[in-house]
Amino acid sequence: MLSQYSKLLLGAAFALATTLIMSLAAALTKYTAEQISIEQIVLAQFICCTCVMLPWLSRHGLSAIKTDKPGLHLIRGLSGWLGFYSYYLALNEIPLGEAALLRNAAPLIVPLLVWVWLKYRLPPINWLPVIIGFIGIALVLKPEATPFNPWHLAGIASAVLLSISIVTTRVLTMSEPTNRILFYYFALSALFSLPLALVDWQPIALTNLPSLLAISVSIWCTMWLYTKAYSYAKATIIAPISYFGVLFAGLLGWLFWQQLPDIMSLIGAALVICGGIGSVWLGREKN
Repeated sequence: MLSQYSKLLLGAAFALATTLIMSLAAALTKYTAEQISIEQIVLAQFICCTCVMLPWLSRHGLSAIKTDKPGLHLIRGLSGWLGFYSYYLALNEIPLGEAALLRNAAPLIVPLLVWVWLKYRLPPINWLPVIIGFIGIALVLKPEATPFNPWHLAGIASAVLLSISIVTTRVLTMSEPTNRILFYYFALSALFSLPLALVDWQPIALTNLPSLLAISVSIWCTMWLYTKAYSYAKATIIAPISYFGVLFAGLLGWLFWQQLPDIMSLIGAALVICGGIGSVWLGREKN
């Protein structure tokens, strides 16, 4: 039986590994999207991830996916899939660090989700970090700039969808095993991805298969680590660590695409990170 301290350490370790692998996968996706459509990349990764789960399903049988929470699995699958899809669209059009930052603004959305979905009245102080975070987003977006890049909105959409995935994942881990959560997520996402990929299908060169496989495997590892992290630790531990992903992505964007943020973007990033951590900390009673 693990102690509470050991659980916290495991949760933190899983969360840090998640951010590192996710950043590497994002950089590889940005590179691969120059040769393959985003829709095909998304389909390939979720088909591969579903196939990885088949040996587990074969060993345990159909009883392993029996659940009394189909609605939550559907919400988690749909929000997670759309979140990845919008994130990849943003990656293809805006700097890697900015896309990662906007996606990691998800903790700022959670209080709004709690208020609208769960009808929970938040104390006024809980809205302060949310306001600070959204000011930071505004600085990153620089709405006064000409022309405005609409693909930043895809990054914001990925944050909204990720916040829904965070809430449903945490609820599911209280009663559902990790592999069942992952199987439903991957299978549903593959199903959702198929029509979009078939609409404008293009032949995939053999030279692109290694990168597709690497992305797919990394996404499976990320989802497994992400789900395990939330099974060991609360959001107050996981969310702050996730912001290391912004640092990793920024470094990769600088190394491979020479993408350097300006001073306004750096200030905005600091505000988003402070707002996100503050929002999670103030909302710790509701986890």
